[in-house]
Amino acid sequence: MFTGIVTAIGTITASEQRGDRHVTIACPYDPAQIAIGASIACSGACMTVVEKGGTAGDAWFAVSVSAESVSCTVPGMWDAGSKLNLEQALRLGDELGGHIVTGHVDAVGHLIGLASEGESTRLTIAAPQDLAPYIAPKGSITVNGVSLTVNEVADQSDGSVHFGLNIIPHTAEVTTLGSFAEGDAVNLEIDTMARYLQRMVALRG
Repeated sequence: MFTGIVTAIGTITASEQRGDRHVTIACPYDPAQIAIGASIACSGACMTVVEKGGTAGDAWFAVSVSAESVSCTVPGMWDAGSKLNLEQALRLGDELGGHIVTGHVDAVGHLIGLASEGESTRLTIAAPQDLAPYIAPKGSITVNGVSLTVNEVADQSDGSVHFGLNIIPHTAEVTTLGSFAEGDAVNLEIDTMARYLQRMVALRG
C-alpha cells in the first residue's frame, strides 16, 4: 500500500529486455533502507525491488517490469532517461498524508489542458469511459503516483470524462508534474473507496 505522497524523483539509467524488462533506477534513497523484495511505486506502478546498490543519497535499485505492466502504463515510461515519481511502501505507523493507493494503474489518460491559476497550475486530463463512474468532484485520484484532489468533472458525449486538478508549486517542484506539457500521457489510479462503492451500487441495481 502507498499514500500517493512522492518522496523522490528517480531516473532510469538502464532498461534491458531480458524476457521481462529489467530496469535500473537511480534515486536519492539510502540503499540500507531498501529491502530486496520490497515494493516501490514508480510513477504509480507498484514494482518489486530485485537488486540494489550505491550509497546513501546516491543509490540505485532494479525492478523487473512484465509485458502486462508495460502495456498498462504510459508508453516510453520504462525507457532509459525517463524520470519517475517514487514512493516506498507504507509502513505501520506512517502518516497517511494522501489517500490509500494500491500502485495498480487503472488506465492511461492524457493532459489536454494546462494553465496558470494564481500560483498554481490547473491541469485538465481526459480519462477513458471505464473510469468515468469513479471520478467525482472533491474525490481523490492518483496521477503518475501523486495523490490529488479532483476539482471539477465534465462528462463527454462519447462516455469519456475530462477532470481538472490544481498543482501547487511545492507539488510541481518535488514531482515530475511540474514538467508536464499538453498531450502528455499519464498513469491514473482511481480511489479504492470509489471502486468498491461502484461495485456495491452495480450489484444492487
